[in-house]
Amino acid sequence: MRVRVLPFGILKDWLGAAATTLELPEGASVGDLLDRVGELQNAAPALRGIAVSVNAEYATAAHLLNDGDEVGLLPPVSGGIDPTSGESQVPPVVIALTREVIDTEKFVASAKDGEDGAVVVFDGIVRNNTRGRRTLYLDYEAYEEMALKQMNDLAQQALSKYSVRHVTIVHRLGHLEIGESSVLVIVASAHRGAAFDACRWVIDTLKQTVPIWKKETFVDGAVWAQGEPFPAALSVGAEAARES
Repeated sequence: MRVRVLPFGILKDWLGAAATTLELPEGASVGDLLDRVGELQNAAPALRGIAVSVNAEYATAAHLLNDGDEVGLLPPVSGGIDPTSGESQVPPVVIALTREVIDTEKFVASAKDGEDGAVVVFDGIVRNNTRGRRTLYLDYEAYEEMALKQMNDLAQQALSKYSVRHVTIVHRLGHLEIGESSVLVIVASAHRGAAFDACRWVIDTLKQTVPIWKKETFVDGAVWAQGEPFPAALSVGAEAARES
């Protein structure tokens, strides 16, 4: 059978930027695919700690592949609208990936509703340095179909987990200058405690699980930002690279 393999972030530097097609035997698993990739490209070290998606859904090493599957190789990440809205005129979830400048004030204003007692905003911006190195600009890329699904899942979980009324998540892609917003999270709720807790949980979890990667260009070179480790339940690369 044939499967399509998509590397992202720093894995593109190891494996090449283009997608590739691999021939695998029937009954092959995600773990088998990682073994093959490590052997063919001598890339086993790069596979440590990665996660894998199959058809834009996270998958374990034991997941069995089918002909025509699309497999994403996801290094640790840098890191829609739900039409159901009840009586409120503001939808409970707003999700977006954009290559335009994020209009924070517009998103905050559109998130508010009469029943809210608090709106908590996290506005992540591009700073001019990282660990003492002067930053010139950033570039973000994403596995867009999967990122939107994961962002929507996060928002829906936040609604249920913290009993808030509304969640907005917007992330920039492409080229960003110093001072521009890279990610915006807005939580509206009747009570400030729930809004604060939900906002913190959303951005922290997004940074671990949503497939978006950041490349930092400094005055003395460029590097893919080292992401936070995937949660143990999602990381499949360590096992595949153990024998390298």
